[in-house]
Amino acid sequence: MGKRKVAALEKVEADLAGLQYKIRRDPLAYEKEFLDHFRQYGSSLDQFMAAPLSSDSGALISFREQIDLIAHVADLYPEHTAGFADELKEIITKHHAILEPELREKVVSSLVLLRRKEVVDSSYLLTTLFPILTTTPSKSLRSLLFTKIVSDLRSSNTKTVNHKLNRTMQTVLYNLVTSDPSSPKALWAVKLTREMWKRQLWTDAKPVDVMRQACLADNEKVVVGAVRFFLGGDKEREEMEDDESEDENIDIRKVKHQIGINKKTKKKAKALEKAVDKVKRQERKKHAPHPLNFSALHLLHDPQGFAEILFQKHLQGSKVKLSLESKLLVLQLVTRLVGLHKLTVIELYSWFIKYLTPKQQSATSFLASLAQATHDHIPPDVLEPLIEKIANEFVSEAAAAEVCSAGINSIREICARQPLAMGDSLLQDLVQYRKSKDKGVSMAARGLLSLYREKGAELLAKKDRGKDATMGLKSGDQKQRKFGEEAVGEIEGLELLEKWKEEERKRKRAEKGLPEDADGDENDEEEEQDDWEVASMDSDSSGEWIRVSDSEDEDEPIPKKQKKSDEDEEAEDKDAEEEIKTLSKLATTSILTPADLAKLRELRMEANIDQAMGNRKRKQQEAQQRHIDEGLTAEQIEAPAKLRKTTKEERVAMAKEGKPEREEHKSTQAIRKSKKEAEGKSTTNKEKARKKNFLMTLSKAKNKNRRSLTQTRNILKAHIERSKSGGRRRNGVSK
Repeated sequence: MGKRKVAALEKVEADLAGLQYKIRRDPLAYEKEFLDHFRQYGSSLDQFMAAPLSSDSGALISFREQIDLIAHVADLYPEHTAGFADELKEIITKHHAILEPELREKVVSSLVLLRRKEVVDSSYLLTTLFPILTTTPSKSLRSLLFTKIVSDLRSSNTKTVNHKLNRTMQTVLYNLVTSDPSSPKALWAVKLTREMWKRQLWTDAKPVDVMRQACLADNEKVVVGAVRFFLGGDKEREEMEDDESEDENIDIRKVKHQIGINKKTKKKAKALEKAVDKVKRQERKKHAPHPLNFSALHLLHDPQGFAEILFQKHLQGSKVKLSLESKLLVLQLVTRLVGLHKLTVIELYSWFIKYLTPKQQSATSFLASLAQATHDHIPPDVLEPLIEKIANEFVSEAAAAEVCSAGINSIREICARQPLAMGDSLLQDLVQYRKSKDKGVSMAARGLLSLYREKGAELLAKKDRGKDATMGLKSGDQKQRKFGEEAVGEIEGLELLEKWKEEERKRKRAEKGLPEDADGDENDEEEEQDDWEVASMDSDSSGEWIRVSDSEDEDEPIPKKQKKSDEDEEAEDKDAEEEIKTLSKLATTSILTPADLAKLRELRMEANIDQAMGNRKRKQQEAQQRHIDEGLTAEQIEAPAKLRKTTKEERVAMAKEGKPEREEHKSTQAIRKSKKEAEGKSTTNKEKARKKNFLMTLSKAKNKNRRSLTQTRNILKAHIERSKSGGRRRNGVSK
């Protein structure tokens, strides 16, 4: 194209831009000029539709500019531009594969502009663009269409949730996934649903059902995309919410200060307006009710049926075509569903047998998935062969330390969810590995030991039970729960309050000189009445609670330890049994007063502090419930990297981490010196004196030693005067 032709086209573009500005200001005055350009557009359209491939480049540029002009002013002349959107739809639908990239982008952006000006609605735009998204071979066009579709859905749901549009779009995506399970087109349904879920625009069960159908597709990319949605979609949504909250932190004072001291322009005034709008939106978000964002795994309609079909289709069948990496993702989803919803898929556990070997690729991922699929409703007989297989394959003296620690860690994770799956002989053998020289193996065995001190101390040898477990077994407070037995619902920490009330009652009766074992109903009624009266007073003036313990009681002397006879032990066992039988009748026989509830909170807090400081029960409970929230990973099964000794390169990398400005490790003085040299500053006189030759400073040192007291006094006096006046140059003279 010649220079004259380019200049002429540029002049045409400038004229059309100027005309567009004039029309926007006064539509009636420039209606004739608009109709002239609209007729030119009609002739160009007919010429293009007749021969889309043989059009001249100059004619295409002119056609593109005419489309842009009409799209910007179409809302001002609705009677003339009634069919303009249909014409653009026909162009992009029929010829999107052969259109020039710039013209194609102009047609798409013009349709979006018409939607923004409410010439067409969102349903019209989306039904036009989405079929092209799933069929076009152009990567740039797919990216453009996907961005425009997401942007339009987002703007349609900004003020209020557009349920009609969302249902229409979700139905289109559902039909796309279910119409042809082997088609790769369903991947766009997965991408769009995942993006809308991440932006919290779709949060109900319908998009989850779309992804459920995508998990059962035949195309591997579609399956992997849908499975990743269930495994990480909620985390992406949380990260997106955190990023948006961080981006909206704007300092209004700083913006106003910059506008005040700098030159005032319209651009800066608009920046201030935008900042104020953002802050107002942020304040509205603070006062708005928090949305109930349920996890995608909780919104599944039939998790039992979904887990069974997913397992049979992609894992158990002989015609499975998925790669190992994809299989592991599907397995992680199946086991996550089984552990979260406590499902029963018995075939899953026998399927694991052939993969539980150190030679298996990604062995720790299989171990983590097995532990994730375990819960207390699984029969222990099903899990016993798996635990024995892991112990035989992974845990031995000849195995590598990493293999051994991974095996014991996986057994601990399985037993944390179903303690009845462990046998006493195998447990006692595994516990002996706590004496291993390798730190990872030793810690894994200690973790298994501490778990069974809480969950099933009777399976351990007496020397391994520990003091708390032995006392718990003896008193009956600790016992292993049977298979199928559920915990009785009760108020947490109520036994602490009952024990404290009993001690308080005994103490008050002892102060009055009454026997401890007498009937104390009247006194209890009086104490209860006192509690209601105390609770009605101010909490600051109600007095402090009196803590009573065996070690703090100063009135009674502490008896010396004596050896217990068999009769004493039998009496203690009977008392423990009676205490178990009469477990916490406080909630059913009396009404808890506000003072009781306050004391219950205090006792519960003290128990939690003691538990955190004294034993590892809290950590075991966290390990037991970990898969419910975030799932179990292979890294948690493997020995932590911090257990092995780090190399010098790793230590240097850790030291440099967070210090990108330092190229090498230097002292503070060296950094200051290099900074001074980079700024072009000279050294001080003291630094220069240090670099002087020794012979040059020898005479001055000798003269300094020969000074008399009068000379020293005069020199010091002159030094003080110079320092007050600002040095030899008198820089700081002040009168």
